[in-house]
Amino acid sequence: MSPQLLVIVAILIAIVGAAIGYYLRLVISLGKRGTIEVEMKEMLLKAKEEAKRITLDAENKAVEVMQQTRTEAKEREEKLKKAEERLIKKEDQIDEREQSVVSEIESIKQKIAEIKEIRDKTELLQAEKQKELEKVAKLDETEAKAILIQNLEQKCEEDLLIRMHKLEQFGQDKIEQRAKSIIATAIHRLGNSVSPDLMTTSVAIPNDEIKGKIIGKEGRNIKAFERMTGVEVIVDDTPGMITISSFDPIRRQIARISLELLIADGRIQPAKIEETVEKAKLQINKTIKEKGDAAVYECGLFNLDPRIVSILGRLCFRTSYGQNVLQHSVEVAHIAGMIAEELGADVQIAKAGGLLHDIGKAVDHEVQGTHVEIGRRILQKFGASEEIVKAMQAHHEEYPYETLESIVVQAADAISGSRPGARVDSLENYLKRLGDLEAIANSFEGIEKTYAIAAGREVRVFVTPLSVSDLQAHDLARNIAIKIEQELKYPGEIKVTVIRESRVIEFAR
Repeated sequence: MSPQLLVIVAILIAIVGAAIGYYLRLVISLGKRGTIEVEMKEMLLKAKEEAKRITLDAENKAVEVMQQTRTEAKEREEKLKKAEERLIKKEDQIDEREQSVVSEIESIKQKIAEIKEIRDKTELLQAEKQKELEKVAKLDETEAKAILIQNLEQKCEEDLLIRMHKLEQFGQDKIEQRAKSIIATAIHRLGNSVSPDLMTTSVAIPNDEIKGKIIGKEGRNIKAFERMTGVEVIVDDTPGMITISSFDPIRRQIARISLELLIADGRIQPAKIEETVEKAKLQINKTIKEKGDAAVYECGLFNLDPRIVSILGRLCFRTSYGQNVLQHSVEVAHIAGMIAEELGADVQIAKAGGLLHDIGKAVDHEVQGTHVEIGRRILQKFGASEEIVKAMQAHHEEYPYETLESIVVQAADAISGSRPGARVDSLENYLKRLGDLEAIANSFEGIEKTYAIAAGREVRVFVTPLSVSDLQAHDLARNIAIKIEQELKYPGEIKVTVIRESRVIEFAR
């Protein structure tokens, strides 16, 4: 068989195979189509049956819901009817009560009117009786009241005195016992020295030849020294001594140290004086800083501005009545802290107020105003807390006591300044104070004699028994104490004792 014939046969076989395949595919697809149509019909029948069933169920549920809704609606209607009936009853009751209240108000108004009429009649009767009594007694109401009170006072004077004495004694004993306990505890715990620290203004010299060197040719050295230190140097005939005079304690100390250094060196001339004065200033500044730091550290205060501490250190060269002010301030801080602890006040505020209460004295010769006012400005300028300012500003009663700590600081200052040996006073001032106390007491009527005793801490007043009664003696003691507080300034307290003594003398013959 030839190749061409084979090709033709293969093509015919391929065509026949394709036709057969197409026919088979057509037959199979027609069979599947019939099956799908049958299945779709079956599904449609099932869906219709299911829809009927669901419809029936829905109709049944709708019937049930309608019945339930009707039942609830009936129940609500019944409840509304009952509520409406109750409201109607309440309205009826309210109307009845309103009518009863109105009637009661009317009756009360009538009673008030009747009471007013009765009161007016009573007042008229009382006024008529009062006039009749005044006509009979020939006294008005004020005079009669005064006579009645006077008679009662005379009859009950002894009872009143006994009761007043008991009340005063009981209260005073409790207060004094508590105060003495606190003060004694504070002073005992402090245990500080009471010797005053007097700053010297005199410089010892080895011989009189040094005096000539200090003066210099035509007074050149002493003039240069006074110009550079701002003090006055007094060179008199006192052997072995030169006096330095200045109102500024810092300048006085600079001059003293400079003069001691010049005497030790032996070379005294203007250039050397200037160099020595600068060294003394540096030494004094260092001393001031050390003294301020030591005082703050001793009191346990570590949050103060360094500038406040530096100004505080200047107080080591300042004295008041012979008492070193820095030592006094430290002592006040300790006492104030202990009293504050006993009273439950702020210990740190009390200590700070006590330590800084006299800080204004460090510059009071340079700035106008009292040392309290100067101290307030210093503390406010350098950021001290308002509580510390309030605690220190009232220690001389220039400002009111705004906090408990301010009262504590004032008490501590009085304790430190008034205890024996703390301060030195001149005999002239001492005698003047005693004379002023006696003069104030003698300025009242009925005084027989007056004695100021116990270094001016007590005034004993003897009164004339016929002029002053026991009740008047109490008032007299109080008035004398008030006048002393108003006219005199003094540390601590002054006791006023009024003595009324009656003596009856008879002779048997």
